[in-house]
Amino acid sequence: MSFTGSKSFWKASGGIAGILILLAILIAVNVIVSNLRARVDLTEENLYTLSDGTRNIMKQLERKVTLKLFFSSSDPAVPMQLKSYADQVTDLLQEYRKASGSKIKVEKYDPKPDSDAEEWAQKYGIQGQQLGLMGPIIYFGLVVVAGDAEQLVPALDPRTQQMLEYNLTRTIYRVTHPKKPVIGVLSSLPVLGQAPPMMMPGQPPPQAKAWMSFTDLRKDYDMREVDPNVESISDDISALVLVHPKQLAPKTRFAIDQFVLKGGRLMVFVDPLCIADLESQPQASPYQRPSSSSDLPEMFRAWGVGYNAADVVADMSAATRVRGAGNRVEDSLVWLSLGRSHINRDDILTTQLENVLLPFAGSFTDMTGDDVTFTPLMHSSAESGNVNAMIAQYGGDALRRQFRKGGVALPLAVRLTGTFKTAFPEGAPKEAANAEESQEEEAAKEVATSLQSGESAIILVADVDMLGDRFCVQEINFFGMRGHQPINDNLNFLANAIEQIGGSSDLIGIRSRGTFNRPFDRVLALEQKARDAWQTREQELTSSLQETQQQLREMQNQKESSQRFILSPQQQAAIAQFRSRELEIKKELKGVRKNLRRDIEMLGIRVKAINIALMPLLVALGGVGYGLARRRKR
Repeated sequence: MSFTGSKSFWKASGGIAGILILLAILIAVNVIVSNLRARVDLTEENLYTLSDGTRNIMKQLERKVTLKLFFSSSDPAVPMQLKSYADQVTDLLQEYRKASGSKIKVEKYDPKPDSDAEEWAQKYGIQGQQLGLMGPIIYFGLVVVAGDAEQLVPALDPRTQQMLEYNLTRTIYRVTHPKKPVIGVLSSLPVLGQAPPMMMPGQPPPQAKAWMSFTDLRKDYDMREVDPNVESISDDISALVLVHPKQLAPKTRFAIDQFVLKGGRLMVFVDPLCIADLESQPQASPYQRPSSSSDLPEMFRAWGVGYNAADVVADMSAATRVRGAGNRVEDSLVWLSLGRSHINRDDILTTQLENVLLPFAGSFTDMTGDDVTFTPLMHSSAESGNVNAMIAQYGGDALRRQFRKGGVALPLAVRLTGTFKTAFPEGAPKEAANAEESQEEEAAKEVATSLQSGESAIILVADVDMLGDRFCVQEINFFGMRGHQPINDNLNFLANAIEQIGGSSDLIGIRSRGTFNRPFDRVLALEQKARDAWQTREQELTSSLQETQQQLREMQNQKESSQRFILSPQQQAAIAQFRSRELEIKKELKGVRKNLRRDIEMLGIRVKAINIALMPLLVALGGVGYGLARRRKR
């Protein structure tokens, strides 16, 4: 081989070797980069960023957890919207894996018909949903496994995407903490069921049934009754629920105060006018009945919350149609039917609630300092105001005479979080007023040992009757079997609240996630503008019709009885005028709709022009500018 040929050979070999080395480098970089998840969440509501509460729970995991996602991804009949949502769920699960280090493993399964994956999905309890009458069965659920413990999210519904992170974190927390939380219930009413006072001598009292709102909770929690005269709250109780805390002993109030300062979570239902309490004493006249209100005055003051136990809230925008005195139907301003506008949509506890009923509810006032955060969960509208509870019982005219709109929304249920101060800075109260010297020494010792402040979370609700059966469920009979059906979201509110205060404190801090689907706000605004114009024209048409009909009736009354069915010239002219006006308005309506379509089409053309032409043009101009700048530097 000549020297020239040898030189060409080595030159070609070197080029091939260089290409192979470059290819190896590209493959290595691809492998390395594929395992890196360097992402930036640029969404407006941080849809792909985990809340601090979730991150804390993931860091504290003591056991390895496997997240098994079952989704029929290969089925062509699955809607594209559902596939997109499945991708978003997968991305979020990967964020869980990253936040936990090596504690969480994510597995994806495609349960094809008659496959092992489908069999496992069915064994875990994930029920497939059929698309259409003859369509395929689609699976979309999640199983969380930690050792021998399993928890199931049977269906990942895009309509509940705001609850996605909370549901996932809660399920992971449950599977890693399988023991049922102990919930203490202290009440002056038989909410857990008990024997009421004996009504007639010689007869055993009937057993009072437990309220359905608490009966359902026994499935997930260890519901434990707390004596109203208790002097200390057991350490086993992770959360305490007070229902109508009426005339509690000072020692009991001190025990509740210390429970909160130790970090125990608390939920309080107070009421300025408790119907359940009134109905428990039917033999007394309205003027002889003891007070049916409940309050924790010294504790509310210490927490920075204002509450007037003598007033109820009346709201014109939340009135409920009820049957009053004399079997007369009227719209009651003090039976509050709260809709979406009265509920905090940004809080995870209330974001899914649609309708809540609060009869004769009170309200709270924010008087907290920097150490406590006051978050309204439900509130009245600006069309509301306070009225005296005694007058509110009579309803009707008496209520309307006293009612005055306050012009501001009144908080009906709130959450307090932060560092709370004690309501008993001098220690546990003494029963006897004339304490001896030894008792004074004991009291001084209790002041030194009692807590003066502590971090906790408290939920306050200014109504008790919302938990009563008649205000939240209705009895149904299904083929001879009696059951109960919710009539509103009262039970859901209680269940969500108990779940928060009964679980990890980090669950309380998880925010409600925004929606992944971003609406075309400009298009919606155009549609609303045209719709408003259409409604205005429609009202004009209706008004013209009513005026013409009134003119026809007046003309008809002026005629003799023998000519009632013969149209006079005036009537014919009026009808012709109305028809002409009707045609004009219909033509205007067509113009409104035409302009609407034109504006939407022009908006679509502009968006397409930006995406197809403008953005590539900007990129090209940027490249040309960069090239020119480099040439000038040379």
